[in-house]
Amino acid sequence: MKNILRIFAVVLILTVLAPSAQAGNDERRGTTGASELLINPWTRSTGWGGVNIANVRGLEAMFNNVAGLAFVGNVEVAYANTMLYGGRSGLSSGASINTFGIGIRVFDAGVLGAYVMAMGFGDIAVTKELSPEIGTNGTYSPSYMNINLAYAHSFTNSIHGGAVIKIVTESTDNVSASGFGIDAGIQYVTGQNDQLKFGISLKNWGPSMKFDGTGLSLQMVNTAGNNFTVQTRSAEMELPTCLNIGLSYDFFFTKWDQRLTVAAAFTSNAFLRDNYTLGLEYSLLNILQLRAGYIFQPGLWDESDRATANNGICAGVSADIPLSKKEGNNTGLTLNYSYQAATPLKGTHSIGASFRF
Repeated sequence: MKNILRIFAVVLILTVLAPSAQAGNDERRGTTGASELLINPWTRSTGWGGVNIANVRGLEAMFNNVAGLAFVGNVEVAYANTMLYGGRSGLSSGASINTFGIGIRVFDAGVLGAYVMAMGFGDIAVTKELSPEIGTNGTYSPSYMNINLAYAHSFTNSIHGGAVIKIVTESTDNVSASGFGIDAGIQYVTGQNDQLKFGISLKNWGPSMKFDGTGLSLQMVNTAGNNFTVQTRSAEMELPTCLNIGLSYDFFFTKWDQRLTVAAAFTSNAFLRDNYTLGLEYSLLNILQLRAGYIFQPGLWDESDRATANNGICAGVSADIPLSKKEGNNTGLTLNYSYQAATPLKGTHSIGASFRF
């Protein structure tokens, strides 16, 4: 009973902190900054739309529910590369995302984790009012980066929680912005075989960001022919806060160590439309996993009202390769691939690998 009361207390706190009263408000759509914080850079969880709020495990949990970081064994390292909407070959300013992370168990019940997500857009042509031709003014390369430091703790065998502190930077050659935010999450596991899981996480809660730099200045000439500089002010922009709630259930089959997981999640966005996600994951021999998901958003089926390029369909596959035959030794390598469909853009491909020992 005490554990249940603790869960409801944490849920209440997270709900109060999140701006849920304005969630899904179309009038605020597009007014946030650092929207890259909503892009899941990890391959395994994007394969079913990040629906695994309740059952995400290991290093990748630092994105959608940091509580799952508490399940890291000893050490886990991971890398993922995402070609967003076809990457640089898909758009003139297509984005590629590189992510590297590490999780280390530092206490019997505590795990420290960190990861860096770097987002690049390639070289983009500079155009000016007096010389709008492409190729005559050189290029520039915007870059986004966020650094995340996390800690997760297992309070009991059923209750796990954690928090993330993140530093965000966005920059071009002469304009930049920086800020920081906080994530927090909990997971509750129950059932004879831990088959029922519940999770909730609050993401990107923090102060506003603001751009600054010489790129916001303008050289002008007054009526007397004197040159002077006008400095414009950038408006403040809030972080894309969201509240995630998820539920999952595992069905186990003795033959060939099969497992089928059904998961559902709801995302309450403060500056975007809310998302509803359903997903399935099938595991065979604890080696091969196949997964698929669908993310629904109001207006998704109406081209004139759609607020996202993603059309909701996603799928992925993983191969867990054990590297030790010793009983109780969890050393292994995991290879992941995922695909997210987008209309009218090209789909998003992601590949990743993790090593645990």
